[in-house]
Amino acid sequence: MAEVVEKVYEQVVARNRGETEFHQAVREVLDSLAPVIAKHPHYADDALLERIVEPERQVIFRVPWVDDAGNVQVNRGFRIEFNSALGPYKGGLRFHPSVNAGIIKFLGFEQIFKNALTNQAIGGGKGGSDFDPHGRSDAEVMRFCQSFMTELSRHIGPSTDVPAGDIGVGGREIGFLFGQYKRLRNSYDAGVLTGKGLGWGGSLVRTEATGYGTVLFAQSMLATKGQSLEGKRVAVSGSGNVAIYAIEKAQQLGATPITFSDSSGYVVDEAGVDLDLLKQVKEVERGRVADYVSRRPGARLVTEGRVWDVPAEVALPCATQNELGGAGAATLLRNGCAVVAEGANMPSTPEAIEAFQAAGILYAPGKAANAGGVATSALEMEQNAGRTRWSFETAEAKLTGIMADIHDSCVAAAEEYGRPGDYVLGANAAGFTRVADVMIAHGIV
Repeated sequence: MAEVVEKVYEQVVARNRGETEFHQAVREVLDSLAPVIAKHPHYADDALLERIVEPERQVIFRVPWVDDAGNVQVNRGFRIEFNSALGPYKGGLRFHPSVNAGIIKFLGFEQIFKNALTNQAIGGGKGGSDFDPHGRSDAEVMRFCQSFMTELSRHIGPSTDVPAGDIGVGGREIGFLFGQYKRLRNSYDAGVLTGKGLGWGGSLVRTEATGYGTVLFAQSMLATKGQSLEGKRVAVSGSGNVAIYAIEKAQQLGATPITFSDSSGYVVDEAGVDLDLLKQVKEVERGRVADYVSRRPGARLVTEGRVWDVPAEVALPCATQNELGGAGAATLLRNGCAVVAEGANMPSTPEAIEAFQAAGILYAPGKAANAGGVATSALEMEQNAGRTRWSFETAEAKLTGIMADIHDSCVAAAEEYGRPGDYVLGANAAGFTRVADVMIAHGIV
């Protein structure tokens, strides 16, 4: 069975040259599937593996727009509709200069299994652009979003493909995108985008969901050891939506988050992060982490090294892919870290994951630990379809239940395939089998 898996991986590399992040994501999943296919050989029939690693549709388009100086700018837009076996394509839009086809493809591939784990009847997709919203005026962001949606609107819909936000795409961008979609379609299809404002179809808890879910997953892992987050020091990377609300939920559960970061460095606040100040700096002022330090006595900004140099019992990488490498993992382990739960998508390199698993610590991959965001997006779609809105308590209770179910599914799958406690195998096996069974039922399409 290892030979079957290796053949599929070699084909992926040959067909997708230079797309290293996509190769990495496929490698992780395929390596986990060897024991699954050994136990259930029919999953290797009818080129099912070859079909699941090939997107159903890839859309790349030009995005022309005019900046405030009157100059025409041209960016590139992407939407990878990867797998619709379980439902409409579902996945965020990322606006960042690093975006390319390989990045979007890796994110879309991960989304297939993440979405399957939620049991919410949503397929996997992802999109975005190499446009950078940072430093741009609201008017420039609006013009870009309108141009982007003019093309994207051809390919999405509440029952077809439902984008959401990601890095660089928050409430402002979702608002501009939705307004243009509504204008083009002459239809108020609230379920076509998630992450919307509360006044026009958004869901309570959606803002908090990814960060909350990551911490809830970490809490579930600790519970298997008879422990909790109470009293533990937590190192968090990033300072965007996921990081902020991971910090908030960790504080609610009695932990002490002491770090956060952006591209300029990381902040260490030994007294515990002042959440109100962090929200003011990042969500209201759209500032830098240095602005927090200038107004927080005792906090310090570190511009060399990595956030993982700070001793902590729990690590929550919430920034971006491959931010936590082998050296960072070694430092965390040396300093006594016992739990790593990924709030970002694939933030740990293969070397880091190998180190965590060799050390026997609790390690959760992003496709399981950060699935709370897309799970709550699906809850937003459900509310839109019923033209209703739930209370914060109702939505949070549903999120909490979904994260507990994801955790238990990962545990059960790892045990079924002979590697108890291996959350990587558990997440990949549980997600894969749910998608594969439906693909088989649908025939060769």
